[in-house]
Amino acid sequence: MILAGDIGGTHFRLALFRGEAGVLEIVHESRYKSREFADFTAGLERFLSESKPEPLTHASFGIAGPVREGRCQFTNLPWVVDIRDLKKTLQLDKVALINDFAAQAASIPYLDEQDVAVLQVGKPDPTGNVGILGAGTGLGQAVLAPVEDGDRFAIIESEGGHVDFPAQTPLEAELVQFLNKQYHRVCVEHVLSGSGLESLYAFFLARHPEPPPDWLEAELQHGDPPEVISRVGMEQGFLPCEQALDQFVSSFGAVAGNLALQVVARGGIFLGGGIAPRILPRLKSGPFLAAFCDKEKFESWMGAVPVKVITNDRCALRGAANYIIQAGRFLRG
Repeated sequence: MILAGDIGGTHFRLALFRGEAGVLEIVHESRYKSREFADFTAGLERFLSESKPEPLTHASFGIAGPVREGRCQFTNLPWVVDIRDLKKTLQLDKVALINDFAAQAASIPYLDEQDVAVLQVGKPDPTGNVGILGAGTGLGQAVLAPVEDGDRFAIIESEGGHVDFPAQTPLEAELVQFLNKQYHRVCVEHVLSGSGLESLYAFFLARHPEPPPDWLEAELQHGDPPEVISRVGMEQGFLPCEQALDQFVSSFGAVAGNLALQVVARGGIFLGGGIAPRILPRLKSGPFLAAFCDKEKFESWMGAVPVKVITNDRCALRGAANYIIQAGRFLRG
């Protein structure tokens, strides 16, 4: 009986699995809003009281933040999670604590065709590195590197969401100046995240001659603003929403292309997180691939890199579970 968690800054999901590596059956699953709990232990205890699991054999948690010496301070949430506390709470020795995108990386070897949507077929190299990135509450990244005979993998965690935003056009330079009023230093996460979508909308709204319609203001006030902005952008319901979404998609493609170059991702780039599946039609038809491949001398090389969107929102959970029960297959880089 394996307890796995995908712990984000907005929501967290916990699940019980039964089975063996690559063939896991969900026994019980729950999703919670992170800010409803004072700390992760309170949410974990809620789940255990609701699920009443059989005795656990393993537990593994992907956490939205850097993990060092078994301890994680969340990037976008005032929580601290320590593996020693988890072992006491669960009364279990076999516990793993990894970055949430390391958990996504550990899911890659087990993905099926129905778990992904293809943006670019490319020419996949099964011995090549794989880059994983995804936008949600923040922007996560990780690298999966095959080692030895290709049946084992090194997982390299990354905080690449906090690198400088790569402005390439006069409009993007103006965007950086706009964001500098809010942030001392503009990083890619300030654009490629849920709050980033809101900032992009505010930027294009300030350039728009007309105020937003009342129906949109009501939806933004009472709904989830990033979801509203992306949906209205895809529906072409209000120009600043459409412009915000197009800029998001273009920047997403540029940053994904940068990652492909940085880690020589001949094995492919996988887009995880909550936003990519929601805007999949625009990723397919919009400026994503143009920005991804726009790397001067490396344009043809970029065209050979497979690009896929992870559409199965349980992949990080399964990756966390496989990471702990296949401990000999995954190495921490």
